[in-house]
Amino acid sequence: MAYKLLVVDDEASIVTLLTYNLEKEGYAVDSAGDGQQAVELAMAADTYDLIVLDLMLPGMDGLDVCRHLREQKVNAPILMLTAKDEEFDKVLGLELGADDYMTKPFSPRELVARVRAIFRRVEQTAAKKTPDIETAKEKETLGDIDIYPNHYEAYVNGKQLELTPKEFELLLYLMQHRGRVLTRDRLLNAVWDYEFVADTRIVDVHISHLREKIEPETKKPTYIKTVRGIGYKMESLDKKWKPFVSV
Repeated sequence: MAYKLLVVDDEASIVTLLTYNLEKEGYAVDSAGDGQQAVELAMAADTYDLIVLDLMLPGMDGLDVCRHLREQKVNAPILMLTAKDEEFDKVLGLELGADDYMTKPFSPRELVARVRAIFRRVEQTAAKKTPDIETAKEKETLGDIDIYPNHYEAYVNGKQLELTPKEFELLLYLMQHRGRVLTRDRLLNAVWDYEFVADTRIVDVHISHLREKIEPETKKPTYIKTVRGIGYKMESLDKKWKPFVSV
């Protein structure tokens, strides 16, 4: 069954271009020309596997659409498009729940590659999940954090965290590689699986979100430490713990 996408943009030429290239890849594509229509389609019974969402829309803009969908528990990945260069818009979009953004103008080839990368991550995650709910949970523990990879659940002091898919994947990767210094590029490639160079500020924003949810004091983090000029490190907190080794 083909993945189903929703393309939201008020420029008909962009909708036509993206629809053509995405359908050529085998995806089923619907489109909307404004924010209200996008919300109505996304909230309908037929859910979408991914939403390509323009920031500048008439009426309800892309940020409002993103905020509303996340509040309504629509968890489809959102790839936001913006013609603006201001960091504020990009970061705010990520803070509201977008998974990624691309700045116009962009090549259809890069957008299709980003979409493929998102779906690869979705498929890899689905393959790791255990379908039998009676199966004992595999568990990663670090300090007060417990994470269950097969069930996509994470807890701090026994309280379940509300994490976006990317926040969960990032937390799991950091925990599996705790004690190691990880560059932003490595995190970007591992968690977002990009084929093209992307803005590493995506990593910084998601790290900030994780700290707000897992750290006792965000200004003095216990778990996720910044390694200036390089990236981040998840503290092992246990001298006997041996680092996870990739194969």
